[in-house]
Parts: sequence; structure tokens; C-alpha cells
Amino acid sequence: MADTQPSPEIVFETFTAFQRTATLKAAVDLDVFTAIGEGTVTPAALATRVGASERGVRSLCDALVVLGLLTKAGSRYGLGPDASVFLDRRSPAYIGTIGRFLTSRWVVECFEHLTEAVRRGGTAVEDQGLLVADHPVWVEFARGMAPLAGMTAAALAGVLDVDHAPPRRVLDIAAGHGLFGITLARHAEQAEVVALDARDVLAVARENAAAARVAGRFRTIEGSAFTADWGTGYDLVLLTNFLHGFDPPTCETLLAKAHQALVPGGRAVAVEFVPDEDRVSPPDAALFSLTMLATTSGGDAYTFAELEAMYRRAGFAAVQLCALPPSPQQAVIGRA
Repeated sequence: MADTQPSPEIVFETFTAFQRTATLKAAVDLDVFTAIGEGTVTPAALATRVGASERGVRSLCDALVVLGLLTKAGSRYGLGPDASVFLDRRSPAYIGTIGRFLTSRWVVECFEHLTEAVRRGGTAVEDQGLLVADHPVWVEFARGMAPLAGMTAAALAGVLDVDHAPPRRVLDIAAGHGLFGITLARHAEQAEVVALDARDVLAVARENAAAARVAGRFRTIEGSAFTADWGTGYDLVLLTNFLHGFDPPTCETLLAKAHQALVPGGRAVAVEFVPDEDRVSPPDAALFSLTMLATTSGGDAYTFAELEAMYRRAGFAAVQLCALPPSPQQAVIGRA
């Protein structure tokens, strides 16, 4: 029988987890991973390269070795496999920018008031948390999360089979960085993408569309998803990373609006963290429920059964759940 003696380890590690976050953030801010990847591998050389003290660099890098992001041989550091792929700026899979959003002062503030959020049953931050029109956090989201979203968007393009069944018109609601619609446009050369979001956020999406060379087929609608005229005639309506911010009746309102915007047989596509029915697995999806409690007044991580019921009440006849590896998120696809 396995040893099940109680240990304080998980308590200690959880109370100090913020220190690990700060360690990674400091290393990204100083671009330590790129410097090591380029061959600057000793504390003295790294200190000169990143503009820091030798003692500081040594202590930081030793901590990163403990965390598994760096390796160490003698006094020389190297990149661990995860850091090499995701934290060296030269890598096409670099995602170091996600900290701009995940550790932003607005997100951190929500979790600093988590006790009160648990008491209330929703965010304890004024003005309903982060879901406020033109909140500056969403520009940080658009700029910081784009590389990670690009990976998920590529997986979604495969699930939707856009290479063989290209959509003609795509509506991207709360588009943010615009990567989901932009990725579909890159796969479907005739597709027109319409992105809806706040003005400052759409500026980032337009930059990304230009960089992807699809700007000629990318237009925008400035405003709120709740009050703006979405138009009609779309083959796809994207609701990526959006439904989880709201309570079920609000989600149904958005899905009904999507249904009205679609051509017959068109699809409404949500990308979500979808926990199993036990609501404690898989871990990323299960923990996301608490993130929504801290940051929104009524949002949640919904099970597929809950999402399917919302889709059906909004008029969708068929709803399916599709994995988006390597992302922990899943696509929820309803056909009009």
C-alpha cells in the first residue's frame, strides 16, 4: 500500500507559489533565456548581457534550475527543453509574452480579493471585475496572449477542416488579438473575416492581420458584443474565450445572436476550458472556474452538458466537443 503520510509540502509550495511566478517574470523581463540560448552561459557574462548584478543573475538562474527551466554544469547554464521551445525569443513557439496579461496588476488585484469573492460568489473588485468595456487589461491580453492563442487557433483550423471546406465569411466576436479569425483567413484564401471588439483592442488585431498578410480580407466592428449590429450571412461565428465570462442566461443571449447571424448550416464555435462532470478534472479546466470567480461577476468554467444545453436553448440542433491539442482548451461547435 502506498505511503499516505501527511506532508506539509503542498501547503508550503502553494503559499510560496507567487515566488515562482516572480522568478519566471524576472527572467523573461531580463531576457535571460534568450541570452543563454545565444551562448551567454556564465553568471558574469550573463550579468553583462542582461544588465544586472552577477550575484542577482546567479541566484535567479539557480532558482530556474530548481524549477526545471534551466540546466547547470559547473558554473555554466543551459536551457531546459521547455525553456528552449517556449522562452527563447528566437523560437517560433515563444510565449514569454503571456505574462503581460497573466501577471498584470488587474488580474493580480482580483486574486488579492479572492476571500471576499468567495463570500460574494463573484469578483470583489469594483465595476464587475475585468469585464468592463474598454478595460486596459484587454489590450495587454491581445498583445501578450497572441502567441499562445496562435497555437490553439491552428488546432481549431484543423478541427474545422477549413482547408477542405473553407468558410466564405467569418465573424470573430470579442476578437482580441484576432488570431483565431486571422488563422482561418490564412487557411481559407477567399474568406473574409469581421472582428468585433473595443477600438484599442482592434488596433492590435489589425496589426496582426497586416503581419499575416490578410489585411485586405479583414475588417472590424468597434463596440460591444451585446449592443453592436453583428450583421448576417456568416458561415462561422467565433466566440473564443468569451462565454466563460458570463452567467448562463447571458451566454444563451450571445449564442442566440450568433444563431441569427449564421447562414443555415453555419457554425458557432466557442473555445473554452471545459471541466469534466466532476468539476475537478482535468486540472487546467477545473482550476479555471476559480479564475472566473475572482475576475467576473457571473462567469464560470462550464461542463459540456451545460454548454450543450445553452446552445440548444439558443436554437442549435447539433453540438459537439472537440479537443485542441496541445492546448488544454476544447472547441464547442454548434450547427445552426
